Amino acid sequence: MAPPLRISQEAAWLQFNRRVLLQTERPDFPVLERLRFLEIWAANLDEFFSARISRAFLEERGSEGYQALLLEAKSQADFAEDCYRRFLPELEPLGMRVLPPDKLSKAELRYFGAYLAEEVAPKTDLIQPEGLADLSSRALYFASGEGLLQTLIRLPESIPRLLPIPGREGSFVRLGELVRHRNDLFLPYPAKLYELRVIRLASLERSRVDWDELPEALEARLDGKVSHLEVEEDFPPHWAEAIREALGLAAEEVFRLAPPLDLRFVNILVAAGPAKERFAPRPPEKPRRFIKNPWTTLDEQDLLLYHPYQDYRAVEAFAWAAANDPKVEAIRATLYRLGRENGVAEALISAAKAGKDVAVLLEARARFDELLNLYWSLRFRKAGVRVLPLPAKKVHAKALWVRRGRRAYAHLGTGNYNALNGSLYTDLSLFTANPKVTKEVAAFFRALEARHAPAPTLIKTGPAIREALLEAIQGEAHKKGQIILKFNHLTDPTILAALEEAAEKGARVDLIVRSTLTLLHPKFHARSLVGRYLEHARVAAFKNKGKWTVWAGSADLMPRNLDRRYELFFPVLDPEAKRQVLRLLKSQLKDDVNTFILYHDGSQKALWKGKHNAQQL
Repeated sequence: MAPPLRISQEAAWLQFNRRVLLQTERPDFPVLERLRFLEIWAANLDEFFSARISRAFLEERGSEGYQALLLEAKSQADFAEDCYRRFLPELEPLGMRVLPPDKLSKAELRYFGAYLAEEVAPKTDLIQPEGLADLSSRALYFASGEGLLQTLIRLPESIPRLLPIPGREGSFVRLGELVRHRNDLFLPYPAKLYELRVIRLASLERSRVDWDELPEALEARLDGKVSHLEVEEDFPPHWAEAIREALGLAAEEVFRLAPPLDLRFVNILVAAGPAKERFAPRPPEKPRRFIKNPWTTLDEQDLLLYHPYQDYRAVEAFAWAAANDPKVEAIRATLYRLGRENGVAEALISAAKAGKDVAVLLEARARFDELLNLYWSLRFRKAGVRVLPLPAKKVHAKALWVRRGRRAYAHLGTGNYNALNGSLYTDLSLFTANPKVTKEVAAFFRALEARHAPAPTLIKTGPAIREALLEAIQGEAHKKGQIILKFNHLTDPTILAALEEAAEKGARVDLIVRSTLTLLHPKFHARSLVGRYLEHARVAAFKNKGKWTVWAGSADLMPRNLDRRYELFFPVLDPEAKRQVLRLLKSQLKDDVNTFILYHDGSQKALWKGKHNAQQL
């Protein structure tokens, strides 16, 4: 038997981003949806260089493994640039074009000249070479000079990268191309312009940040080191070398790419294109009886929903029912990524204004959402919602608890309380009035409020999640054992070692891992699903001598989630809810339309042309 392959978390994540990029070639997807995946890939690669590469950048620069990461990222970037060029003629039959300035009429050129003078030039920064070390992350720059590098032009991020051409519906011109064409509006001398951009490591300076410290920490966030430089393929070599040295980068950390750089702008084309070339809306199933009266429904039995196939608005309806019911006395919630508009948050504000006891653990340290959460904290406090102090560990649990008279009710989920995510991500929601569960959820919130470490018993949090899973895995370590794990990330060494041992003792180990799997074993049956919806549910199922046990929760199986966060992992006790989860898992194990098989040698194979689509429930 071939030995198992261990790969780094960064390498596994880049493999996932290649799977995202390959969605641009899906034969069964409308053209605008394929183009959307190009934008997702571009945003993901920026995130890779701003956050996910940070450990390798700080600890392994120059190593063989680090070089391999850069080679893979560069390979993907080259493929993406070619992909963009191949999309342009494919968009023309839809009446959509991206035209160069030399294809514009004289009247159109006069209009855009005025636009550049009035709207763009006043917002454009001119930077001298001595300011190279202070370049902003993700901004698009142009370099210019006569012989030597003399000036950098920073394009304003408030101006769209694609501008519609008046009178030509569906036709656009790139802002950068217009700036090149009319460089006389930006420079005191005639010179060619060359694109470049940098990515900086983005992290809060403090690992432990409370609400009073958060604004200052956010102001300092983008002071991180530059981890990545992109220049267009014709960029003068001696300029590129000067910029590289000023930024402290190695030669392999500089990517030469065909312009345009930063393909995130294709989202403008996706939004402007015809609806027939996007996915048709899929109305979710509405649990009408539950929405009308959640208390009566849950007094009879638990309810399990699978979003977005079943309406996420049921979660908001549950929160609003609690806010509006005079019998409800208290509400507790953990909130992580809320977005700008949020029905659950508005319900909590309404409940507090009505005099109910409402307290939330709003996680200030949700990466890249800190500013929005700061906004919500101000709104909550003004309305009378108690925002609990942040514990030392980040709170990533998804829980909503309601006390109504003598009974308590709870919602436990695998995804954020966010309606946009609820329409794009697949997640599980469990609603229950089971006292065994609701008592533990209440105890979880009491511990957070008292600034104690939560220690529920039936529900698991922290390292207890690992302990419960290890016990279940070890119980399946025999020839009739069966384990099914569905997670976004599976990187915990202890859990992977237990899975390896169980597989070698004859258990069937099925892994559905969307993004990062760091151990590939010949006896694992590993796959990744990438499709219309982002697979986001976290589930574990164990055959248990024919009496399946099923768990779900907020935690991915990574050391940081299990050791440095408060997650919640809960057993699915209701028999019908358990059957629903098992049907979902077995359907995804049969999927041959959205699946990549992950082989033990590190290769992956796309299954796109089968008949079983688990994303069409």
